[in-house]
Amino acid sequence: MLKNHPKGLLVAFFANMGERFGFYTMMAILVLFLQAKYGLVAEKAGDIYSWFYFSIYALALVGGILADSTRKYKTVILFGIIIMFAGYVLMAVPGMTLTFTVIALFTIAFGNGLFKGNLQAVVGQMYDNPQYSKLRDTAFMIFYMGINVGAFFAPFAANGVRNWWLRANGFLHDGSLPALCHQFNGGLLTDPSKLQEFQTLADKVNIAGPVTDLASFSNSYLDVFSRGYNYAFGIAAVAMVISLLVYVFFNRLLPNKEKPAKASSESANTIEFELRPLIYAVIAMAIFAFGLQFIVGWASGLAFGLFAGFITWMLTTAKKDEYARVSSLILVFVVVVFFWMSFHQNGLTLTLFARDYTAKQVGSFTYLFFTLPSMLAVIGSIAGLVILVGKTVKMPTRIAGGVLFVVAFILAYLFMTRADQLNSIEPEVFQSFNPLFIVALTFPVMGVFAWLNKKNIEPSTPKKIGIGMIIAAVGFMVVLISSVKLPSPSSLAGSPVSEALRVSPYWLISSYLILTVAELFLSPMGLSFVSKVAPSRFQGMMQAGWLLATAVGNKLLFVGSKLWDKVDLWQLWAVFIVCCLLSATFIFSIMKRLENATK
Repeated sequence: MLKNHPKGLLVAFFANMGERFGFYTMMAILVLFLQAKYGLVAEKAGDIYSWFYFSIYALALVGGILADSTRKYKTVILFGIIIMFAGYVLMAVPGMTLTFTVIALFTIAFGNGLFKGNLQAVVGQMYDNPQYSKLRDTAFMIFYMGINVGAFFAPFAANGVRNWWLRANGFLHDGSLPALCHQFNGGLLTDPSKLQEFQTLADKVNIAGPVTDLASFSNSYLDVFSRGYNYAFGIAAVAMVISLLVYVFFNRLLPNKEKPAKASSESANTIEFELRPLIYAVIAMAIFAFGLQFIVGWASGLAFGLFAGFITWMLTTAKKDEYARVSSLILVFVVVVFFWMSFHQNGLTLTLFARDYTAKQVGSFTYLFFTLPSMLAVIGSIAGLVILVGKTVKMPTRIAGGVLFVVAFILAYLFMTRADQLNSIEPEVFQSFNPLFIVALTFPVMGVFAWLNKKNIEPSTPKKIGIGMIIAAVGFMVVLISSVKLPSPSSLAGSPVSEALRVSPYWLISSYLILTVAELFLSPMGLSFVSKVAPSRFQGMMQAGWLLATAVGNKLLFVGSKLWDKVDLWQLWAVFIVCCLLSATFIFSIMKRLENATK
């Protein structure tokens, strides 16, 4: 896999793993934590969630400016890891106010801004070397796959820690209960049928037996439930320590851009902060921020204003020979805004769908995919089978694959037969499927690209991005079909959906599978495109631009939570289908220009 690649790729691979672990911990539980701890409605929790995800990527602009102006990419990355660690430690402190939680989230976002874009820039710098340049697309695919190994374990870890803490305090998990507890505490559960429903669920999760004091139960369950999430954030802090150690001991294998060979080279490869481009950028930012606040609100108007200011600054700073490449990158940035607005619904409205509309209990076979030991057994049996039947595999490896297949298959069978007829599942676990599919599908997708390359028909990097947008639309079509006959959230008025109406988890799993294929076509290819096309003095800034576009898309996540309580579910998913298809149409309309920029 890593043959002919520089050793630094492996360093970046593991250094980023802790960041991905924390990212997917947040994606799995942040909205659920905010609602359970503070009783926030979907729209309010979605606002905080979108601001957090906006900040994570928007602050990459600060990291890019620092790294490109000082050329100390590796130092900026180091500080980013340390600050992210501090943020996760703050999130792990129980009983804090919402304001304190927001401060902790901003700390994580700031550290991520210093870290993420610059690490991607450093990976690109390794492949500026002509010896490795032809391996750039493959490198970013491997890099993208590797960082999602940690992401696969994050939801299981978060879920496991929360469930452990619940059991330690005499409770079981039920995702519907925190909302009912908050309604009870607020005096909103006055309907006798709803009170009886609350009593029934409380009795079911109380290990000691029927609940005699609903008020005491309500306060205790909310405290224990949210505190379990705090401890899950602490696990993310531990993962950051591992990334820090890997980076500190092995960052010497990454390229060093701090000491250009010549003074003239230093001048040519450093951003020059001229006054006129900065003035133009500030004017553009003010116009867009003020003008769009009447359409999308002040917060999103500010996000678009920042994006407009960045675009203006880049276009007015670029030299004549850089303009075509810079403008091509900016066009791609505009398109990916709408991809990420749609894709990152997996941590927001798709998570709410998993909690509120997907079956709470599944059969023994399906349950294999919702606990970590059984999931690892399934993965091991599939991996062993692939090794066993591989055409180019040597006999000792083939035998090892056969042994792995048999052992893992037996374990999976035992897990299945020992499970109950019906088994409870939690919505957080759905977030493990995206990173799992990334790890599983990266090599097949790379194999398809390699086969197409041999036939001289491999799509260009911009075409892969456009195809990814179309595949994403198909992913939302799947969840749309599953939602056609479901009641809207507004019609439920806070009551949980009956088990009879809840849909099979395979609808959501299938949607995640298709969206992951779309991500593999778009995200690593986008990173590769940026590193290939960006002028040398804008390497950090252009990676930051990609992340800033992602940030604007993340700020628009509120579209999903805002519509959640206002429209039918199928109409909500249709919005994202239209966004993806329109973006794909735009990409293909400027395809020649984008392909010329890569030459």
